[in-house]
Amino acid sequence: MNLIARFETVFAARADQDVIITDERTWTYGDLGTEVGRYAAALAEAGVSPGDRVVVQVEKSVANVALYLGCLKTGAVYVPVNPGYTTQEVDYFVGDTEPTVFVGENLRDDVTSFSLDGDGKGTMADAAAAASPVTTTVERSADDLAAILYTSGTTGRSKGAQLTHGNLTSNAETLVDYWGWQQDDVLLHALPIFHVHGLFVALHCVFLTGTSLIFQPRFDIDDLLAALPKSTVLMGVPTFYSRLVADDRFTRDACSSMRLFISGSAPLTEQTFEAFEERTGMKILERYGMSETLMNTSNPLDGDRVAGTVGFALPGVEGRITDDEGNVLAANEVGGIEVRGPNVFTGYWRMPEKTAEEFRADGWFKTGDLGVVDDEGRFSIVGREKDLVISGGFNVYPKEVERLIDEMPGVVESAVIGVPHSDFGEAVVAVVVPNGEPIEQAAVDAYLKDHLARYKQPKRVISVEALPRNAMGKVQKKELRDTYEALFS
Repeated sequence: MNLIARFETVFAARADQDVIITDERTWTYGDLGTEVGRYAAALAEAGVSPGDRVVVQVEKSVANVALYLGCLKTGAVYVPVNPGYTTQEVDYFVGDTEPTVFVGENLRDDVTSFSLDGDGKGTMADAAAAASPVTTTVERSADDLAAILYTSGTTGRSKGAQLTHGNLTSNAETLVDYWGWQQDDVLLHALPIFHVHGLFVALHCVFLTGTSLIFQPRFDIDDLLAALPKSTVLMGVPTFYSRLVADDRFTRDACSSMRLFISGSAPLTEQTFEAFEERTGMKILERYGMSETLMNTSNPLDGDRVAGTVGFALPGVEGRITDDEGNVLAANEVGGIEVRGPNVFTGYWRMPEKTAEEFRADGWFKTGDLGVVDDEGRFSIVGREKDLVISGGFNVYPKEVERLIDEMPGVVESAVIGVPHSDFGEAVVAVVVPNGEPIEQAAVDAYLKDHLARYKQPKRVISVEALPRNAMGKVQKKELRDTYEALFS
């Protein structure tokens, strides 16, 4: 059940076929398989054994892909970290997972560390280049961990979602079938690869089917448009699509080779959906997933894709809407979205109490999202039980930002919210109560610069005399969101 063993069957059968196409070179499946064996050897030489954690904080590259697959081959647990995180933020992940190896540009003293590649000596790439490729793949069961993805809670303490080989395999197989993957498909890959969307959803569909991908380091509108005529599938966040429809070069002719545009990681606005269809004659396929569950629902490949919905529960996945007590609600009633299936993670790393809180006794996982299901079984997300902000496809947890702003001189308290933004989906806004003069945007930017990744930092800072509260003293963030919903209009 080791996922890489499934891939390696494909790699061997398609050894001479192109798999990863970059500006620098094209990698065949044979090339990639050899490189994976070398990285597995380098990890083993560094002391990595089955079940050990490997924390990786690097920029997107083919070497990064080989390192991920090499971790699977050795039976290790891959722990990807956003390259934009500060050292202070990474300290927590390293302390929590106690990895055998850390791979990143900022080498650490508390764990065996390597940079991935570069001009320096002693990199992981150097070790892999000098190694003889490992040919044996460590056996794993469906229940063995393959990866841990961190997702913060409202308390600000990050939680490690434990994903097994069985979780990853079942979800990839389902998506390949549901999205009608074809043998001549070429995936245009401009997503990061430190989270579910770019790492698991995108790469796994390609590797399971023996197809190809155009591998771009990041989203760049010029590069994306240049690659569209050579592609058939694009997976993106809503920002991709809002920027495409805003560009006059994006026409029906420009995407005539495309068969499928997929959107996820954040809500796609109905305005973008409709503008895209008007421009191209094609409907974006929106789906719904999360770190803990991979993909849960999807609009259909064949059949109507409805704006504002995330489609039907995927085959093998159950979904329902419940009240606070877990009672299943009727169609068209708003409640909490719960899911159950082989895609659902096994729990939070070293957090048994938190895991117990988030699961029903019968195995249903409480996603924390509010939604509704219509009479046909289509799901729509209407809000979030927790005040998560999703900006440009990345999760921002208000408590984490608030704690830092509250430490600033001259700040009494703060509330961080997300408000609509045409480009990012949601923009992070800090509403601050100052002790005296208003708090300037520049001061907040300077204070947070070395503490938080850029996408978490507020795009607007607003000073107010007091925050709205209910009778129990709880800050009313919905009232703040309503007040400032047109801030970026």
